[in-house]
Amino acid sequence: MRQVLDVLQDSTIASKIGKDNRSRFWGVYKRVAEEHDGEFLERYTTDMDIVLIFSGLFSAVSTSFIIAMESNLSPDPSDTTNALLKQLVQIGLGNLAQAGPTPKEPASTWSPSESTLRIQMVVYTSLSMSLLAAFGAVLGKQWLG
Repeated sequence: MRQVLDVLQDSTIASKIGKDNRSRFWGVYKRVAEEHDGEFLERYTTDMDIVLIFSGLFSAVSTSFIIAMESNLSPDPSDTTNALLKQLVQIGLGNLAQAGPTPKEPASTWSPSESTLRIQMVVYTSLSMSLLAAFGAVLGKQWLG
């Protein structure tokens, strides 16, 4: 501490601030603290910009996977069409007993596979976490200034 004060007595900073040791100390402290705070703000603002860019790109990719896999969560409409056409052909051929009294709905017995549901859960979770990271980065940028 004594060495810092001795160096500062001869500097131009000491003449601007004043002659007593306490004022010089607090003047130097303020300058060093402002430098440190400026570096801190610059570093974390840049980091949050990177997080925002990454989470935006990741969200876009996750959304494209969700859109591509959305068709796996509902029954294939061509199955219903094929079942109804088969029943119409049976009626047209005169096989009313084989056609049945009511139309068959293959969609009523359909359910998505276990792996499709798990993959969808992971993709939706990753999208949620990405949006949460972007939200946190925006809050951090607003807090920092």
